[in-house]
Amino acid sequence: MDIDPQTQIELEAAAFRTLREHLMEKRTDVQNIDMMNLTGFCRNCLSRWYQEAANERGIEMDKNTAREIYYGMTMDEWKANYQTDASAEKQAAFKVAFAENVGENKA
Repeated sequence: MDIDPQTQIELEAAAFRTLREHLMEKRTDVQNIDMMNLTGFCRNCLSRWYQEAANERGIEMDKNTAREIYYGMTMDEWKANYQTDASAEKQAAFKVAFAENVGENKA
């Protein structure tokens, strides 16, 4: 199958929008810490990748702006509405997963 570059971009964008909708509307019960521990990325990573793509194109965007765009609300609102407390074990696993997949300089 041969897909032209513009169609490929559109398909990739549609997949990203579907992933965002799934995580932000259908599965708000899934915690970022669990995603990071299991997959090596979370909603914050997706918003950071969005920010990095914008910055690479000369669009000034900081972490908080990118998160608000991705989450559709501020991080404080997200945490108040959906974030639950994490056990000490999950927090320890998160430190390892974050270091391995994101790196300390991306916090």
